[in-house]
Amino acid sequence: MIRDDAEALRTAAELAEEFRPGASGRDARRELPRAELDRLTATGLLAVTVPAEHGGADVSAVTLAEVFRLLASADASLAQIPQSHFAYVNVLRQQGSPEQRAFFFAEVLAGRRFGNAQSEAGTRHLQDIRTRLVAAGDADGSYLLTGVKNYSTGALFADWIPVLARADDDLLHVAYVPADAPGLTVTDDWDGMGQRTTASGTVELADVVVPAAHVVPHHLTFAGPQLHGALAQLLHAAIDAGIAAGALAEAVEFVTTRSRAWFESGYETAAEDPLLIQRFGELALRHRAADALLATAARAVDTARGDLDDDSAAEASIAVAAAKAYTGSAALEIADALFEVSGTRAALDGLNLHRHWRDARTHTLHDPARWKIQHLGRYVLNGTRPPRHGLL
Repeated sequence: MIRDDAEALRTAAELAEEFRPGASGRDARRELPRAELDRLTATGLLAVTVPAEHGGADVSAVTLAEVFRLLASADASLAQIPQSHFAYVNVLRQQGSPEQRAFFFAEVLAGRRFGNAQSEAGTRHLQDIRTRLVAAGDADGSYLLTGVKNYSTGALFADWIPVLARADDDLLHVAYVPADAPGLTVTDDWDGMGQRTTASGTVELADVVVPAAHVVPHHLTFAGPQLHGALAQLLHAAIDAGIAAGALAEAVEFVTTRSRAWFESGYETAAEDPLLIQRFGELALRHRAADALLATAARAVDTARGDLDDDSAAEASIAVAAAKAYTGSAALEIADALFEVSGTRAALDGLNLHRHWRDARTHTLHDPARWKIQHLGRYVLNGTRPPRHGLL
């Protein structure tokens, strides 16, 4: 059990150092990080957002964002896997009944992991959810769940798989399904160029029986001021900031230990080259700005949690949108500049330095930054609050 924010941060920093040496090899071999994820779980870090009244540390958004940033600086795939876990802990926090909270929070405190099954391929758009939750007609009010989900990060490693589905009334619900439920199949068919070891594959559901006690009315989350999207996107921004930090650290290590000075510079070492110093200063500025925006966004989420209304929710969503747009671009620039400052030898495939760019490019495709900037512009120019959905 982790008791408070300080312990959560210490644990995350220690785990990042533990996981960093093997991250490149796991990526190159596409070796799924089962042992590392078990180690992460065993520390209690996945239970840190369980509310205090249920025995959890109930850490701040500032702490949670830093936990993800630290983990992603070591291994972006490993950090990505529990992102949905925390999002669906938050769904229970917001819309779960007292009985559901008591049961599922006890599961989380006992080390059970949540995955996700929400996105679907071949639909008109992201929110065109075709997976159906149909009343089974039993006396106990259970449901039958049918559909196919893609990009199901965390599902392969999960004890419970939260499934986003529409009920007979066409409203969104989340069904929490045990990973070994009859009719549920998880296929490890993820073939992304980046975040290779997230196992973000396919979940198939064929008449999976779900008790009514495991179904949460997610549509109510968006009926009023909410932080569901802001918290989920904050963790994505933290992953991007972590990728940027990891890429910059790798660039520093390579240039200071392996790079040769350019002959025209007149210096003995590459690290003395004033042009390289200038470029590293620019990259450090991007890195620091990304971290600062991430911290600002996290504080806005914490502020809104303390006094949630339309205005505080909007400010949190906008702050997170700004952080997500900036951290994504910073991760891409720094991961690309790693080669610019390191030179030809950095391009050797065996060094696998390109994993940072591949991870950043893959992760930043999660949702378009251009729409975040649109909402930021509308907010600052016209005072238009951002819409209530899970991506802001």
